[in-house]
Amino acid sequence: MTTSAMPLLAMALRVEHDIFVVRQRGREVAAAVGLEHQDQVRIATALSEVARDLLRAVGGADVTFAVTADADDGRQHLRIDLAPVGPLPGGRYEPQSGAVARLVDRLDMVVGKGDTVVRMSRRVPVTAQALTPERLAELRAALGESAPGSALDELTAQNQQLIAALDEVRSQRDELAVLNEELAETNRGVMALYNQLTEELEETNRGVVALYGELDEKSAQLRAASESKSRFLANVSHELRAPVTAIIGLGRLLADSSSDPLTAEQARQVGLIRSSAADLLALVNELLDLAKAESGRIEPDWTEVDLRPVFGQLRGTLRALATRPEVELVVEEPPAPAVLRTDEVLLAQVLRNLLHNGLKFTERGEVRLRAERRGDRWQLTVSDTGPGIPAELHERIFEEFYQVPGKTRVGGTGLGLPYARRLVTLLGGSLDLASEPGRGSTFTVSLPVDGA
Repeated sequence: MTTSAMPLLAMALRVEHDIFVVRQRGREVAAAVGLEHQDQVRIATALSEVARDLLRAVGGADVTFAVTADADDGRQHLRIDLAPVGPLPGGRYEPQSGAVARLVDRLDMVVGKGDTVVRMSRRVPVTAQALTPERLAELRAALGESAPGSALDELTAQNQQLIAALDEVRSQRDELAVLNEELAETNRGVMALYNQLTEELEETNRGVVALYGELDEKSAQLRAASESKSRFLANVSHELRAPVTAIIGLGRLLADSSSDPLTAEQARQVGLIRSSAADLLALVNELLDLAKAESGRIEPDWTEVDLRPVFGQLRGTLRALATRPEVELVVEEPPAPAVLRTDEVLLAQVLRNLLHNGLKFTERGEVRLRAERRGDRWQLTVSDTGPGIPAELHERIFEEFYQVPGKTRVGGTGLGLPYARRLVTLLGGSLDLASEPGRGSTFTVSLPVDGA
């Protein structure tokens, strides 16, 4: 919506010659208010087309040029009103050329107070000189004093504009031809690069396929080796268990008070034999358990397990292992209801292993077992005040036969923690470690309440 303003110029359109005058005056007004050259030509062309239509349809119109301010954006516009001298056919104006509406910003029919006006407008550039009331008065006076040129002058001006437009089109055509040639050259380069990349990709794909084939073969070999190792460990462990058990039994018979008495040296040597055999039997049992876990032959017996009796049993059986008076074994009572779906035997074996390790490596302080319910999982933690484990070794201690080096290293096979983690995985949980040197260690068994 625009505000009204005093006209800069008013003229009548009644005969064919007036079309040239309207076109010329429209270009002059457009130049006076600061429109660029191309916009001046557009205004003049649109004005001559509308003037010709109205002259043929109703015999002419009254033409008014004015500068108005748009109430929406505050920009100034050059507004041209053409008031037909007679009623329009059908009551509306439809330009014969569809390009008229594209030459201006707006082309409307305005009806009010019994008058019909064909209105077109074009925004004044923000870079133009400010059109103050004083400036508009100067333009109004200058336009009133200037005399319109002849039809020949206007035709000459149109021809010059047409020649300039043709030159510009020719220049743009030449630029477009250069751009097309550059684009064609670029396309050729892109196609060459695409073909090269396609060949390289096909070569890479062939290499990947070959690599996958080799990986499949290596995986099959690895599975076969793993199965052979598990079978070997199971067979060897089974064959060693009987003679080692026999050695322990014979050592017990030799040390029995009902047998022939032994000298002090013989009793000491028999004790060493029994101790070594017991260590060997423990190693054999751990190897056999690990082989079973790796081969997938351990099937959990899923039942509803109450943690309170499990903790009570661990408290009673492991208290005898706390032989150091400086170390206290603390098994906290789980919060009720302490029930989860798991395998009671396997869970007790894991916790017993972790508590036994804590008692073995802790010289003073305590080893503590506690349980905590967190959402749909139980967190069972075994913490100690032992020497602690460096961060770079947190995963290595879960490798088979690995033991943390240092003064705190004690007897063992290095199979307990790997076996415990495998059992926890079978139960659908996880076994994690938090530890720092000098601050002890905390092993956390996380198990789902409803089982795996």
